Amino acid sequence: MKEKKEKYEKIRLILAQNIKKRREKLGISQEKLAEAADLSVQAINTIEGCRMWISDKSITRIAKALEVEVFQLFVPYHVNKRELPLSPSSALIELRQNILKDTEAFSTTIDHRIKDAIKNTAEHFNEKEQKEKKNHNRNR
Repeated sequence: MKEKKEKYEKIRLILAQNIKKRREKLGISQEKLAEAADLSVQAINTIEGCRMWISDKSITRIAKALEVEVFQLFVPYHVNKRELPLSPSSALIELRQNILKDTEAFSTTIDHRIKDAIKNTAEHFNEKEQKEKKNHNRNR
């Protein structure tokens, strides 16, 4: 559960950073972004401060106001490496790589848990079988 919460926090942080970086790159204030996205200045401030999650409709309006596709707001911003990617293909390639990496890690975790469950089940049945043999030998 903690990992899931951390993942959501990371996504929210990426979203907040990307909105702020893109807004600053365009040279517009929070007030101008709020006006263009039909949101309150307080909402923009709270979103950029990573203190609030926003609806899909608000994300869509913000993306339109920032002149980017919605998915681009979720692509991690790498300081000193590149700006928020404006090329959908490069952003999709990076997202695909991240998904594959996450899927591989998830698959490995599942494999370990299945192996542990099989091992524990086998140990349980072996113990049960040995107890039954002891009981059977006593009853003879």
